[in-house]
Amino acid sequence: MAAHADFEAFTCDCRVAVADSSALPAALGSVTALLRRVDEAASSYRADSELAVLQRAGGGTASPLLAHLIRAALDVAERSGGDVVPTLGRELASLGFGPLEADAAPEAPALRPAESWRGISLEGNELTLPRGVVLDLGATAKAAAADLAARGLADELGTSVLVSLGGDIATAGDDAWEILVQDLPGDPATQVRLTGGWAMATSSTQKRRRGASVHHILDPWTALPAPATWRSVTVAAPDCLSANMASTAAIVRGPAAVARLRESGLPARLVRDDGGVIELGGWPAPRTGADAPLAAGARG
Repeated sequence: MAAHADFEAFTCDCRVAVADSSALPAALGSVTALLRRVDEAASSYRADSELAVLQRAGGGTASPLLAHLIRAALDVAERSGGDVVPTLGRELASLGFGPLEADAAPEAPALRPAESWRGISLEGNELTLPRGVVLDLGATAKAAAADLAARGLADELGTSVLVSLGGDIATAGDDAWEILVQDLPGDPATQVRLTGGWAMATSSTQKRRRGASVHHILDPWTALPAPATWRSVTVAAPDCLSANMASTAAIVRGPAAVARLRESGLPARLVRDDGGVIELGGWPAPRTGADAPLAAGARG
């Protein structure tokens, strides 16, 4: 029998669900311990985080966990063609989405964030940062952590697992999960079945805002908030990092996202600024939940 527990991490509503209810206490303990380690390694808001220490030093030896998270961010930057990058720390801080000390970093790099990430070197665990580049792993760290948590828990506990971290959902195991996909109350909603072992991510321009017009998803080519063509974009993929990359890149790409998502073949659901919905890539038909194998109730 499935069971779940809700908790908060990274200022987000989170959930861990397991197909075997007896495994829930161990799953909750393991996932919260992992997320504490992720916060200690990669938080941009903690002066004592490993990332902050290496940032001040211009690089150094990263722990295996932080190296994994940085490598994931660089992989996403490469695969997205510079549309989702880890080098927007200075720009996010200037808009109120990061620590103030990022503003006091050395002079800005000559290249835009969409290009300056290529100057980052990570050889093994040895990190070197170009002068003026301020890292922020917020665009990818949650998704990478969800993947790590789901796979680790399934191996450790021998049961199907779902981990949801503020809209970044990863699963492991054979069982499917019912997912409620809705950004804010009042937005168009649908419930779909997510195949076991797959992932889903939602990116939104409605959350983490400063005033009426400034949201936290920046276009790395302009260093400004991406035009709010979409209220939210939800994408399913074999792993959460890829799903998150596709959903975030769609926000940045605006109207061009539709063609790019069609090319990817990934199931996607885009909610326009006027509330209209576009479904692509074989996005599944809504489900009633009557025959749901595992009612996770997780929100995409």
